Amino acid sequence: MERKHIITIGGLPGSGKSSAAAGVASALGYEHFSSGDLFRKMAAERGVSIEEMNIVAEQQKAIDEGVDAMLRALGSGKENIVIDSRMAFHWIPDSFRVFLRLDPTVAARRIFAQVSNGERMGQGPASLEEIIQKTLARIESEKKRYRDLYGVDFTDISQYDMVIDTGTHDLRSVIAMIVEVYERWLVNPNS
Repeated sequence: MERKHIITIGGLPGSGKSSAAAGVASALGYEHFSSGDLFRKMAAERGVSIEEMNIVAEQQKAIDEGVDAMLRALGSGKENIVIDSRMAFHWIPDSFRVFLRLDPTVAARRIFAQVSNGERMGQGPASLEEIIQKTLARIESEKKRYRDLYGVDFTDISQYDMVIDTGTHDLRSVIAMIVEVYERWLVNPNS
């Protein structure tokens, strides 16, 4: 059985999904798609924060359904792509599925630094404490949404081919580890 040349990278907010996915895509010469960027753009278009957009999505299932339809289309119509998304692993089960794990407090510190440096749009809390609270609320909101919509807990690491703690590995190491294990996965259909 030939494996698909698709990598899906999921994880908690602030775990480095987008950075890792962009780096892996670059290293492999693949395309990169970020559902987080898409979601942030949707929030900006509505004039709400990413946290508020999550609350809206809990009430308006069409938001997630639209993003999910796009992910399914990418999975059936593309190859040589890296997708960072919490639910792509579910919609593209024959992809190489990676989960990036990170303590939520460390993640909030990263998000705070990115917001402070202007590297992250769609979030504007003024303090680290506020980011921590919003990050924890966002995790719970997303877990609830995906559980209610699909009966899926995206934090259940048994669903992934590879799990990396990004608190103990720098970005360059994370990218190298994903590329190495993915290339072995491609040639060994029994793994």
